[in-house]
Amino acid sequence: MFERFTDRARRVVVLAQEEARRLNHNYIGTEHLLLGLIHEGEGVAAKALESLGVSLDGVREQVQEITGQGQRSPSRGIPFTQRAKKVLELALREALGLGHARVGTEHILLGIIRDGEGVAAQVLVKLGADLNRVRQQVIRLLPGEARETSRTGASAGTAAGPQKWTPLASAVLDQFGLNLTQTAAENKLDPVIGREQEMERVMQVLSRRTKNNPVLIGEPGVGKTAVVEGLAQAIVRGDVPETIKDKQLYTLDLGSLVAGSRYRGDFEERLKKVLKEIRTRGDIILFIDEIHTLVGAGAAEGAIDAASILKPMLARGELQTIGATTLDEYRKHIEKDAALERRFQPIQVKEPSVADAIEILKGLRDRYEA
Repeated sequence: MFERFTDRARRVVVLAQEEARRLNHNYIGTEHLLLGLIHEGEGVAAKALESLGVSLDGVREQVQEITGQGQRSPSRGIPFTQRAKKVLELALREALGLGHARVGTEHILLGIIRDGEGVAAQVLVKLGADLNRVRQQVIRLLPGEARETSRTGASAGTAAGPQKWTPLASAVLDQFGLNLTQTAAENKLDPVIGREQEMERVMQVLSRRTKNNPVLIGEPGVGKTAVVEGLAQAIVRGDVPETIKDKQLYTLDLGSLVAGSRYRGDFEERLKKVLKEIRTRGDIILFIDEIHTLVGAGAAEGAIDAASILKPMLARGELQTIGATTLDEYRKHIEKDAALERRFQPIQVKEPSVADAIEILKGLRDRYEA
């Protein structure tokens, strides 16, 4: 992620670590990022906060009051809290939404405000800084073009309370897949009826710390893809756990990845480009229908297949995937590959009952009679 940060933004991260050490904290939270932003002193964020009367000493005092002083100085590298990681992901989203190629100090501050619930946001409120006003001041200090982008809504929402889901385009992912959440936002997906139990289970698995890649298993036509489309609609509504609220759900078309790859390594290069984009963005859940086709996909003489490329990212938690396949194909291709199999959590999808099928038809009737 940090390769997209400006030098000033990287310095903020270093200063945040120093502030954590100064307080003997063995973690880097949003409060330390806020301290780093002010300590840096030269960026848009520091200038915006200074203009609103927010000082380094004032923030330090409030942080110490809320979190206290640690007992001993941490000896090794200090990890980010989950909320701090989320703020940095939101900073990237803010930069992309404003049409900026790199993440600056202003985007980190906008990420803190957009999250709105961390210690940093609490400190700003305690110091009398209205979060909406802080955001407006940041936007005011941006170049004119970025201000216009922000006014049209590309950078998403207000600071107070939960943010509505907003789509973010990706040239690489749009070339080889489809943004299901954007399709859902445009009301182009059929309503999903009677799959609440399966959708709830998928959300539970996605929210886990490990083995958080669900694979939907069922006979052809039972509604595996419908479960994923239902999840996309739930993300747009905001009716999902906090851990996946800001995610973009993309379906990957393996056929378009393979198509036209005449030379050895063409497919591998395309897939790696897609995976690099996912790793950089940090907000993508990938849906792969017929996931068993990963095993052997793109493998030519001297080349490696798609599954072998995906496994390291799945192991490191850099990629979240929802798969779909039949029971026979799962046993034949995925269960046999122990390294691949242990990354996935199977979820059975059975055909709907007669009563459920009638409800589904009733729910879809208006779409077909229109």
